[in-house]
This record gives sequence, structure tokens and C-alpha cells, in this order.
Amino acid sequence: MSEVTLSIGGRSHIVGCRDGEEDRVRTLGAMIDERWGPAQRAAGGLNGERAMLFVALMLADDLDEALTRPPEGAAVSETALARIADRLETLAATLEQSPPTS
Repeated sequence: MSEVTLSIGGRSHIVGCRDGEEDRVRTLGAMIDERWGPAQRAAGGLNGERAMLFVALMLADDLDEALTRPPEGAAVSETALARIADRLETLAATLEQSPPTS
């Protein structure tokens, strides 16, 4: 078990992690720290717990957006892909039912 020191909002926090995951934990800590300023302002500077709630909401919003929007540069929407899949399944079923030609 390793320990990593994260700096979030100017304060140090020691976090345990599995060996080899130190860089990943530092990256995640940096994601929290970059949102800390806006979260602190949104919380009205009241307390760290409320600011951390806002950080969590910001990250959840980012995750939701990543899960629900099509990948950047995707030329085909999810709806269009579903229609194409349905058509291919119908075509495959038709071909399976057709007698072979020779």
C-alpha cells in the first residue's frame, strides 16, 4: 500500500492507494483541485464540505455529459446506428430464409 499527498485548495491530504496507482491518484487529485476554486466560490466560501459537494457535482456533470453525448467526430448518431442494426438483422433473416441459388 502506498501513500500519495494531494494538494487540494492549498491544503495537503494524504491518501492511501495500491502500489503502482500513485500517478492515477495524483491525476484524480489534480482534477479535484482544478475545480476547487469555482466550487469554493459557488459555496459562498462557507466551508470545505460544501465546496467538495460542488466539486462532486461538477465531476458528476462531466461524467453524465461524457456518457450521454456521442463521441466527438462521430458521424452517426445512436438512433441512426440502432436503425442500421435493425435493418441488418432484417436483411440477415431474409437471407437465411431465401433458398440457395445455383
